[in-house]
Amino acid sequence: MDEANKQYFFEILTKYRLGEATREEIKFLESYYDLFEVSDDLITDENELEYVFLKRAIKKTIDDRIKQHEKKTFSIGLKPIYIKYAIAASILFFLSITTYIFVSNNHKPNLINNAYKGIVPGSNKAMLTLANGTKITLDDATKGEIAKQAGASITKTADGQIVYKAEASTNDAGQNTVATPRGGQYKITLPDGTNVWLNAASSLTYPTTFKGTERLVTLNGEAYFEVTKNKQMPFRVKSAIQTIEVLGTHFNINAYADESAIKTTLLEGSVKVSSASNSSLIVPGEQAIVSWAGNGSIARLKVNLDKETAWKNGIFSFENDDLKSVMRQICRWYNIDVVYEGNLPPEKYFGEISRNSSLTEVFRILELNNLKFNVEGKTVKVSYDK
Repeated sequence: MDEANKQYFFEILTKYRLGEATREEIKFLESYYDLFEVSDDLITDENELEYVFLKRAIKKTIDDRIKQHEKKTFSIGLKPIYIKYAIAASILFFLSITTYIFVSNNHKPNLINNAYKGIVPGSNKAMLTLANGTKITLDDATKGEIAKQAGASITKTADGQIVYKAEASTNDAGQNTVATPRGGQYKITLPDGTNVWLNAASSLTYPTTFKGTERLVTLNGEAYFEVTKNKQMPFRVKSAIQTIEVLGTHFNINAYADESAIKTTLLEGSVKVSSASNSSLIVPGEQAIVSWAGNGSIARLKVNLDKETAWKNGIFSFENDDLKSVMRQICRWYNIDVVYEGNLPPEKYFGEISRNSSLTEVFRILELNNLKFNVEGKTVKVSYDK
C-alpha cells in the first residue's frame, strides 16, 4: 500500500473511532482483513515467520467473528448493518494488535519498564474465612484436605480449586466466605456441587452445608455460576439490591459497587431476577440490569455472551466501552489505581486482550488510541492527547 492510501486508511480508522465514518468508509475497512498490508514496511527478515503465523491467526479470528455475528444477527433480528459494524470493530482492534506487535519489537528499554516493575497480571489467590473465624490463604495452602467443619470437609485439588465434600447430617450451617483481592481470582465447588468462579475483588458467602428449602449465597463483585440442579431446593444469589433464583443453570453476575448497575447474564436455563419492587424472568442470551441509582426497575436486553464471560476465560473483552469502563477492569486485575488528567477521549473501545499480558503490553495497545500513561508506584495517571 502506498503512502497516500496508507494515510487514507488511518484517517478512516480515526473517523471510525469517533463514530464519524460513512457506510462507504466502513465498507472500505471491511475489505482489509489482510491487515499487514498497512504496515508492510515493518516486516523484516527477523520477523517474517512470525508475520506469516499471525496473518493466518488474525484472518481466522476475524472470519470467526463474522460468522458469530451473522448468527447473532439472524437469531435476534438485527439489521445487516450490525454485521458491518462488527467486522469493522474487529479490524480496528486487530490493526492495533498488529501494529503493536511489530512496533513494540523496535522499542528499546526505557524508564517506563522500570516504572511498571512489580506490577504483574492477576493470578489464583483468595482468602477463605471459616465460620469459626479461622482464615486460610488459599494460594499458600497445599493440596489435600485444608480444613474440616461440621457437615463438610474442605479440599484443595492439584489444580488449585477448593472443593467441599458433604459428610454426615448436621444442624450446623455456619457461614464461610471466600474473598479474592484485586489481582486475584478463584474457583470453588460449593457443598451442593455448584461451581463458582470468582473474579478479582469479589467475595462469596455461603453455608457450610445447605439446609432447609433454599440454597442461599451472597455475592459482592463478580462471579460465574454453574448451579447443580435441585428442584426441591432453589439456588438464590443475593447481591445488594437484587436477588436471583434458579433451579440449575449457568449465569454470570457483575455486582461491583463501582459499576453503574448490577448485571446478570444468562447462558443456560432460566433465572428470576428480583429487586425491591420488581421481578423479571430472563432467558439464555439475555442480561438483566438493575441500576444502583434506579427505583428497582429491571431492564432486559440481548448481549454478547462471549464478552460478558470473557474474564473467566482469561480475556479482557471490550465492545463499545468507554475509557473508564476499560480502566476499571484493568485496575482490578493489575491491582492499580487510576487518576485522569484533562478531558477523556470520546472514543469507544472494541477488541480483546489476554489477561496474561503485562501491563506494559496493555498500555502500549491503548496508547495507539492517543492515550498516555504515567505510572507512579501503584497509581497510573491517564491523559488524552487529541
